[in-house]
Amino acid sequence: MSETPDDLRLGVIGYGLRGSIARLAHRPGAGSRVVALADPDPAARTAAELELPGVRTSADHRAVIDDPEVEAVLVLTPDHTHADLAVAALRAGRTVFVEKPLDITVGRCDEVLRTAYETGTRLYVGHNLRHMPVVRLMREVIGSGAIGAVRTVWVRHFVGYGGDWYFKDWHAERRYTGGLLLQKAAHDLDVVHWLAGGYTGTVQALGDLMVYGDLPHRRGPGEPKHADWYTEGPGDDHWPPHAQRGLNPVIDVEDVSLVNMRLDNGVLAAYQQCCFTPDYWRNYTVIGDAGRLENFGDGPGAVVKVWNSRRSEYRGEADAVYTTPAEEDGGHGGADPLLVAEFVRFAREGGTTDTSPVAARMAVAAGAGATESLRDAGAPRTVPGPDPELVAYFERGQVR
Repeated sequence: MSETPDDLRLGVIGYGLRGSIARLAHRPGAGSRVVALADPDPAARTAAELELPGVRTSADHRAVIDDPEVEAVLVLTPDHTHADLAVAALRAGRTVFVEKPLDITVGRCDEVLRTAYETGTRLYVGHNLRHMPVVRLMREVIGSGAIGAVRTVWVRHFVGYGGDWYFKDWHAERRYTGGLLLQKAAHDLDVVHWLAGGYTGTVQALGDLMVYGDLPHRRGPGEPKHADWYTEGPGDDHWPPHAQRGLNPVIDVEDVSLVNMRLDNGVLAAYQQCCFTPDYWRNYTVIGDAGRLENFGDGPGAVVKVWNSRRSEYRGEADAVYTTPAEEDGGHGGADPLLVAEFVRFAREGGTTDTSPVAARMAVAAGAGATESLRDAGAPRTVPGPDPELVAYFERGQVR
């Protein structure tokens, strides 16, 4: 498909695991195309040139931000770089998509929000779970009143591929991620806030590095990831966890964590993450004052069950069952294409979006507070709220 003058012209910074977002956004003739890309890794640039025909590549992110053809920038780099790159692109007048988490400290997140406010440049944060069909279905059922007013939310997060995804590169190091309650849990903390209708005010957590910290099979400093760093499906040779090889030289983030939260609207919530389970999915339980909702599976064909008619002993047969679409279209159960479509529309037209920069900041604030707590023997932390002026600005669709 050939490009058209109407395509939104995109620049991309970073072409690693979330390069998939750039590939989804490269739709010449269908609304958007990637015209420039920066990544310091020559192999990543070569891959981009093959997978995004016609793209100009560079090792320097400034080549993308300063490119006069670029209208909007996708920041798809490691977490600790997000704020610097987003601020630079916003100041250059480019609409900005920042992959979640917004950054790894609350202060840096606030700097990004403030820069967007002061420059009037549009900001979007890639919390794709807000477009995941099972999450949207749960929100719809809750909004219908089927379980009454939400009182508590529990999340169990089974991360079956944790050993591949989080302990073989920069994700394993605190200096780059803060911890997996920021890098990984930012998704679910945001969903908890979205389903419950409030933000975390107080958080307490416990956690430990139970498995991957003891495994000896590390790469040497500077040694690249092994070619077989990730496997999936029958014959998977990376199970059980102690079969892992080629782990990151430094591993100092926790691989299991338990988080308790009190939201500003009184809802109590809990989040549990384990990165060495044999299965990979999220289980949400939402309890209201008139019923209970729970998902079984989180991909295409997942079901959401509701019990709300009477009291009973164990009852596997729910009072209502809702099924998500069976077809999968793109990453994260179909969420990623919807995320990209919303961003392209937002970059062109502005307005409100289902994702929220303020909510993204609050997911980081909750995750950062939880990480501080678990590294301080579970001492509770008060989560700082956002600037009301910024809240009002983003609620208006980024209009003064």
